[in-house]
Amino acid sequence: MEAFVKHTGIVGPVDRVNVDTDAIIPKQFLKRIERTGFGQFLFYEWRFDTKGNVNPEFELNKSRYEGASVLISRVNFGCGSSREHAPWAILDYGFRCVIAPSYADIFYNNCFKNGILPIKLSEEQVEDLFQRTANHPGYKLTIDLEQKTITDEHGLNLSFDLDEHRRQFLLQGLDDIGLTLQHEDLISAYESKRSARLA
Repeated sequence: MEAFVKHTGIVGPVDRVNVDTDAIIPKQFLKRIERTGFGQFLFYEWRFDTKGNVNPEFELNKSRYEGASVLISRVNFGCGSSREHAPWAILDYGFRCVIAPSYADIFYNNCFKNGILPIKLSEEQVEDLFQRTANHPGYKLTIDLEQKTITDEHGLNLSFDLDEHRRQFLLQGLDDIGLTLQHEDLISAYESKRSARLA
C-alpha cells in the first residue's frame, strides 16, 4: 500500500449528502476479482447517461476538475452497503483523500485499509472548501498528514484530528497484511518449529 505523508492535488467536489456506496460503485460492476479497474465506474450513474454518454452536468466531468485527487462531499459519505469496492473505485480513479463532515463507519475504516485518507471537518469548514473550489478554477489543497494540516494558496490553514494508530498506518503505508508481514521472521521461525515437531 502506498504511504500517505503529504499530498497536493486538485479538489473535485461532489455536492451531495448521503452519497451511498451504490452511487460510488454501482452493483453491476462488482464482478471483477481484482482490486484495480474500478475507477472507470466511479459514480457511474451520475457521470454517464443511460446510453453511456458523458453527463456534462456532473461536477467531476467538468474540465476544471480533471485530474482531481482530493474529493470533497457532504455528510454521511459512504453510507449504504459495506462493499469494499467503494474505496477501491475512489483510489483507482485517482483520489488519495476524501474530506467530508461525516462518514459511514465501515466505509471510513475501509479507506484506511486501502491507503485513502478520510478527513472529517465541520459542515462550515466543508462549505468553505466548496466555495473556494467554485471560486478558484484548478483549486488545490495540500494535506500534510505528519502535521495534520490542510492548506491552500489563498491563506487557508486548517487542522484536523485523526486517531494516531490510523495515522501511523497511513504514514508507513501499512494495511493489515503489511502489519502482519512486519513480523515475518517470527512467523517463519514458528512455522519451522511446528514443521519440525510434526515431522
